[in-house]
Amino acid sequence: MKISEGKIYHIKDSYYKKFDKYNLMINIDKNHHSRPAYFAIKVNQICWFIPLSSKIEKYRAIISTKEKKYKICRSIMICNIENREFVFLIQNAFPVLKEYIKCNHYINNKLVRVPYKVRKKVRNNFDYMLSLKRKGLNLFFTDIDSILKVILNDQNKKYKD
Repeated sequence: MKISEGKIYHIKDSYYKKFDKYNLMINIDKNHHSRPAYFAIKVNQICWFIPLSSKIEKYRAIISTKEKKYKICRSIMICNIENREFVFLIQNAFPVLKEYIKCNHYINNKLVRVPYKVRKKVRNNFDYMLSLKRKGLNLFFTDIDSILKVILNDQNKKYKD
């Protein structure tokens, strides 16, 4: 499956099994519908997935607390997609390889398309958080460094074979 930046996907259980010790969000698979869904971003040939949540009020309160304390919140965003609000949990982002992608995300049998303005805003906040990480301030909950090492090692093995 080709991964396109800005689209929403689901991940195979095999990814969660392989990376279960790196603080990933829990995958819930009910009636062939897995949660959470993930927003895709590509950075230097690496695909990053940002979990989406429907728990708007829970995260609205967390955003409010962060904004009171820091004046801004870039690690969590609430955005409208297909006339529904979703929470983008940038703080829970992680790298992934295409072989772990299960499928695209659909609502009412329609492929979900993320509006350009939302994609751009999420990407800007993600890039900002990555830049802070490079400077020594890690705001990510997931152990992205360890996952990235495994993924890069897997890619190298794949190209050697």
